[in-house]
Amino acid sequence: MIPLRDNMPSRTFPFVTILLIVVNVLAFFFELSLGKGLEDFLYVFGIVPHAFITHWAQAPFAPATWLPIGTSMFLHGGFLHLVGNMLFLWIFGDNVEDRLGHFPYLVFYFAAGTAGAMAHIFANPASVMPSIGASGAIAGVMGAYILLYPFARVQTLIFIFIFIQVVEIPAVFFLGFWFLLQFFAGALSLGAATYQGGGVAWWAHIGGFLVGVVTVLLFGLRRRRY
Repeated sequence: MIPLRDNMPSRTFPFVTILLIVVNVLAFFFELSLGKGLEDFLYVFGIVPHAFITHWAQAPFAPATWLPIGTSMFLHGGFLHLVGNMLFLWIFGDNVEDRLGHFPYLVFYFAAGTAGAMAHIFANPASVMPSIGASGAIAGVMGAYILLYPFARVQTLIFIFIFIQVVEIPAVFFLGFWFLLQFFAGALSLGAATYQGGGVAWWAHIGGFLVGVVTVLLFGLRRRRY
């Protein structure tokens, strides 16, 4: 399922969401410019769970320990990875930004991304492969959206064998189904975890999404009416 748009117009201009998209795109082009140096760059600025745990044990409050948590949110492993993440951010981010307010939304975005990164680290503590992507933070946006706008309708592209169809799906079903996929895939990945531990960071998605849900519940954002 590929979301195309939702039917919830934003009252305010989503400049933080747009800024995040622009920074992600610029960071991706910077990655492309690195050529053969890209791999070394990702090991420094991506999240390497085993390295993070080692550094945290030695210097838990050192900036160098936590730097990859922030930088990894703006790096992507390929064009489709980037486009997929930015599409989800564009569709769901503007409304969450509208409800939270611009600066609180930015803080929330990084909090969700950090939670997603930590969930990935502790689900894969022996992994020596760098993990990159904004999906943990964007999952937080989706977790907030499912409670703030459960009955919004998401225009969705669905592939059924050789047939392609566009249907409107309530956000609660679209995002709920997405989360269940992440959860079951994440549960299966625990049993298949290896020392190298690459692949999709399922637990980053789960951790980020749950932070989005908890944030809305904790601050009573669902009670607001406009």
